[in-house]
Order: sequence, then C-alpha cells, then structure tokens
Amino acid sequence: MRMPSTALAPRTGAAPIKRAVCHTMRTIMHSNRLHLLLPFALPTAADASSALHDLRSPALDKLLARATLVERVAGEDFQRTLAHERWVARRFGAVAANAADEAPLAPYMLLADGGTPGDARWACVEPVHVRIAHDHLVLIDPSALDLTDEDAASLLATARPLIEELGVRVEAPTPHRWYLTGDALGALAGASPLRASGRSIEIWLPHDAQTGQRSRIWMKLQNEVQMGWFEHPVNEAREARGLPAVNSIWLHAQGAAQPVRSPFVRVLSDAAATRGLALAASVEAAAAPASFKAMPPLEAGETLVELGSFAAPFIAQDWAAWQAALDALERDWFAPALEALDSGRLGMLALTLAGDTGSATLTATRSDLRKFWRRRVLASLFE
Repeated sequence: MRMPSTALAPRTGAAPIKRAVCHTMRTIMHSNRLHLLLPFALPTAADASSALHDLRSPALDKLLARATLVERVAGEDFQRTLAHERWVARRFGAVAANAADEAPLAPYMLLADGGTPGDARWACVEPVHVRIAHDHLVLIDPSALDLTDEDAASLLATARPLIEELGVRVEAPTPHRWYLTGDALGALAGASPLRASGRSIEIWLPHDAQTGQRSRIWMKLQNEVQMGWFEHPVNEAREARGLPAVNSIWLHAQGAAQPVRSPFVRVLSDAAATRGLALAASVEAAAAPASFKAMPPLEAGETLVELGSFAAPFIAQDWAAWQAALDALERDWFAPALEALDSGRLGMLALTLAGDTGSATLTATRSDLRKFWRRRVLASLFE
C-alpha cells in the first residue's frame, strides 16, 4: 500500500534546521569577497636574490601557499604600460581581453579628478624632472618631486598658453595632472611615467601609434613648455632649496572613454585610473583605507582594494624600504584578512600581485587554508 506523503517528510528535530543554517552560512560566507590589488609586489628574481633573500611575511606566505592560482600573465620587457594598469583596464572592459599593451586610462583619470571626458580622446600630462646622465636622459619618479599644488599651478599658468597655441585644449582639474585633447595631437602611444622612471627616456618618448615615428607635434609642444619653464621663479626657488627643477612634461594613457562594466561592487583605491573606471561603471569608489580593520563593512559581492605601498621603493630600487612596506601590509592587511578568512567572516580573498611587466592572481577560501599539502612561496611568483 502506498505510504502517505507525510511519511516521506523528515523527522522533526534539529537535522533539517541544521542543514538549512549551513546552507545559509555558506551563501553568506562566499558573498563577501575581498580582492587586494598589489602593484609593484613582484620584483625580478635577480633583484630578489641579491636584496630580498630574507623575506618575512608569514600571513602572506600562508595565503599564497594555500591559494589557487587562477591567472598568470607574463609581460614583455618593452611594454609601455604597467601590468596592474592593463589588469584593471581588462577587468573593467576598457580594452579587449587580448590587448597586449593597452591601458587608455586618461579619460577615466579625468573623470576621477572631477572632469567630464565625454567621447573625446584624452591624454594625461604630468610635470616631471628629466635628469642628465652620462650619455642619456633619465626620468625621475614624479611623486619624488615634492611639488606643491601652488607651484604646480604656477607652472601650469605658464604652460597653458603655450599648449593652446598649438590647437590643443587643456583641462587641469588638479594641479599635478593635466589632460590634453585635440586633433593636432593625433593618436599617441606614451609610456606610463612609473614604467619609464629610472631609465633612459629615449625608447619611452611618445610616438605616433599608427606609424611608430616620433611625434613632431609632441616634440614641439614639449620644447615650448621646457623653454617656458627655463629660469621660472618656481624652479629657481626649488633649486635654491636643493630640489630638482621641474623641467619637462610627460604624456601617457591617451584614449577615449568606452562603456565599461565593473566586476566589483565597491572599489577602494588612491589611483585615479582605478577610481575613474569604477565611477564610469557606476559603482561606489573611494580612497583605500589605512588597514583591513578600517574598512567599511563588506557588502555582498566582491570589493576591490588597491594598495600602492610598494610603488615608491620599487621604482627607487630601495629594497629595504620595499621590505618595510611588506611588513606594514603584513600587519595591517594580510594577517587580519587571513584571520577573517579562517574564521569565516570573509568568504573569499583574492590577491593580484603585479610587477613591472607581469601579474599573478590567486584566490583563497576557508577550505583552501586546510590544504596543507599545497606549497607556494612569494619568490616563485617573481618576474
């Protein structure tokens, strides 16, 4: 005889409730995901062997050892953009997934700085110092100039009419980053300043993206500005204080804004390009917090946090300072994030470590931390 349907129902008690709770917990656990983007976290193996042979980062070591490697991108020696720039451009769909050396981020930087890019082609221009070496010119990291807003604005006041005389429009929502647009510029391929910093600038100067030839309009514009700043009161005052003169301008990231989409529900970064991409994709964007504990509560979905602590020591090849930056990130981010992952308060942690040319992305869940047989060290990811 057929049994009543009630006979098939589970017995009353804790078991069904327990299963429902576990399912709910799994859903919650994997809904709040954190993705840490770490530019300049991958030195070359040669640098590491001579200067970073005693790395100390137990929390990061455990995360890397247990995590799953989901993407490894190998770059090339003379790519004009940086690995983390190409990564964010790809993730937001600002370039094709197979775009080898593209990161047309200027319009998104302009958006983050308070401007309106529209559909025009924009290039970002920054005041810089070019140092004379033995037989070549070397670009200095712009952040090392210690240029005040007032001095940058004064230099811009001199440069603006010189640029506009060439039929190029200038937008300067911030004193340190200017944006140029105009048909006279054409399509230029420029190198990111941190890609060229510390190197001879010869191969990194802007060239015509179609022909590969040196851009005459840019050379003329650059020369006009250099002459306008020669013996400028700002530079005379800087040199009197022992500071390098601001003696040139650097163009990079030219492109037009494209419709973008965000894989993240929130973006926390001090980089204008990353924040601008988030704004263009209509998601929340703000500055990076000082530590994991200072973060706002994680929402359902994935939050991207870009941490730029490695940039300055990496560019200066100051590996003691690079290790100090690693120590600070270990204390403020990796250790507390690992604890949150292990306790179930964080559903997933992703790490994208980038270097000069390449990057690696890894993901870890709570269950991954139990996979003690997995072995990976930070040095294995170095370029």
